[in-house]
Amino acid sequence: MKAWPVVGIFTVQSLLLLAHWFIFHTWISFWGSSNAEATLALRAVMIALALSFIVAALLSFRFANPLVIFIYRIAATWLGFMTLFLVASFLCWAAWYGVLLAGIANPGRLRAPIAVVLFSAAVAAGILGMGNALWVRVKRVTVELPGLPTAWKGRTALVLSDMHLGHINQLRFCRKIVARAVELKPDIVFMPGDLFDGGRIEAERIAAPLKALTPAYGKYFSSGNHDEFGNMAVYAEVLAGIGFRVLENERVDADGLHILGIPYRDSNYPIRMRAALAGMQVPQGEASILLSHVPNRLPIVEQAGVSLQISGHTHGGQIFPFTWVVRRAFGKYTYGLQRFGELQVYTSYGAGTWGPPMRVGTHPEMVLLTFA
Repeated sequence: MKAWPVVGIFTVQSLLLLAHWFIFHTWISFWGSSNAEATLALRAVMIALALSFIVAALLSFRFANPLVIFIYRIAATWLGFMTLFLVASFLCWAAWYGVLLAGIANPGRLRAPIAVVLFSAAVAAGILGMGNALWVRVKRVTVELPGLPTAWKGRTALVLSDMHLGHINQLRFCRKIVARAVELKPDIVFMPGDLFDGGRIEAERIAAPLKALTPAYGKYFSSGNHDEFGNMAVYAEVLAGIGFRVLENERVDADGLHILGIPYRDSNYPIRMRAALAGMQVPQGEASILLSHVPNRLPIVEQAGVSLQISGHTHGGQIFPFTWVVRRAFGKYTYGLQRFGELQVYTSYGAGTWGPPMRVGTHPEMVLLTFA
């Protein structure tokens, strides 16, 4: 194993241990414990939970048996609740210091109620977030592209991003997405990456329902980081088998509309991105759409003369407070239709989830673009 994955795993695991310690410390400080054995047992459980996701994720890259899938689902779900408990823990201390500053008499009597209310709110948010993650909305957006062929006026494009097919989002999830997508009757389908979560799965079986999508002008895919975490060569064969054109730094013509695709591994580096776009010779003055997983390198894309970039990746942060963190990283390009000079950018929240099967502060979506 290369050095950087080891460093990354160690860093993430250290942060998870620190977060679990803080949650444990907060709960004991506010709720209290008169039973040393119960405290010791809770400490052991928290240590096990702190280790669970990294262990489950590593196992998921090697195995796809029911036991590993079960362990991964439990660990991923706990990761979501842990995030919300961490927020609750910070709020407990903020509320406590607020009580002290307010000069309330006998403040100690409020410590346990503060913890109960805030941790209960975290549980409720997690449960609602799991339900929210199952409710995939259809987002309808009208787009005007300069140089768009007359024949494309009024036609629709379906954007399916970040489905993350794997140990959480499996065959039933894919069937549900496809059933809804078929009802929309798109003229073309765009998939800007992270169809797969990257773990070991039966990719052909799980992605098979996507074959039912039969738009008149084709189905196009460019890879995301999670696709490349797995076996992209196998994924490419699976995609070709169900009718997708996998775009590897290439441009194709769809009835006069230029479709371009850059894989994540190249879009992540400015020099490669610029070289790939130059090699595709984007026709100036004609409408073109670029599938690029991450909404970045926008100055390079605009300079190349691309009309519209379609991205995913961000999930909008998926779960608060990461919604705030991601917004700080990507700004207005975190979500929706935005403009960067002459370039338009649409970033989708995506249809699936990574890690925790929940969304708090965001929602899953498939996007139906109408060309005007």
